[in-house]
Amino acid sequence: MTYVAVSALSHAGLVRDHNEDSLVVGPWTLCAGVTRNPQTFVFPLGSPLVVAVADGIGGQPAGEVASALVVRQLAVLGPSLDSEGAVREALALCNHAVYAAGDSDPELATMGTTVAGAVVLEDSLISFNVGDSRVLDATAPEVRQVSVDDNPPLEPGQRTTSLLTQALGGARRHIGITPHVSTEPLPAGARYLVCSDGLTDPVPPEELDELLRVHDDGKAAFELWRAAIDAGGPDNITLALVRIGD
Repeated sequence: MTYVAVSALSHAGLVRDHNEDSLVVGPWTLCAGVTRNPQTFVFPLGSPLVVAVADGIGGQPAGEVASALVVRQLAVLGPSLDSEGAVREALALCNHAVYAAGDSDPELATMGTTVAGAVVLEDSLISFNVGDSRVLDATAPEVRQVSVDDNPPLEPGQRTTSLLTQALGGARRHIGITPHVSTEPLPAGARYLVCSDGLTDPVPPEELDELLRVHDDGKAAFELWRAAIDAGGPDNITLALVRIGD
């Protein structure tokens, strides 16, 4: 029987005083919480399974509220996400929900979040993102980025930036989004990594490649988290490793 194994964790890092990341794996959510030990879930391959990370925008109010709102919405909508169109509609609903919450409470005004994730279908995978959280194809020895970073162009020699060109919410008036959504075949043994930039900013691509070549499932999730911590843990770290098993 073919199955989907998802190993996930979320941690505040070593610098931030709280966690503004949230995570959804099927019906399960972890909202602005912390788990140092990876949690591994196993699902039968078939019905749409959503796995996503939302990273609340730092420097603006209530990032943890925005990220939690988005993953809870995706958990509810997950079983209906059977096409790119359905994913785009779901992200538009999430964007509207973040703005509506901000309009209803002045303390939440301008809150926002990025989101990146994957919907695992029977024979394909739909990846999506708004912002700079990432979806990476870790099937081959060299990790390949599937998502598209919503950041302005980097200066020569610059590897990362905290500036965003789009997000869910994040402004005083409602701004529409153009999600990055794509579909690709899902071969046996496929692996995908969904994560916030708290992992990919401090840990260079070649180190991610090496760790994912050596480790899998919960061990891989733990070693990726530890690499970000060893690099200073400058931001919240949230990740989910998706593997298709047989």
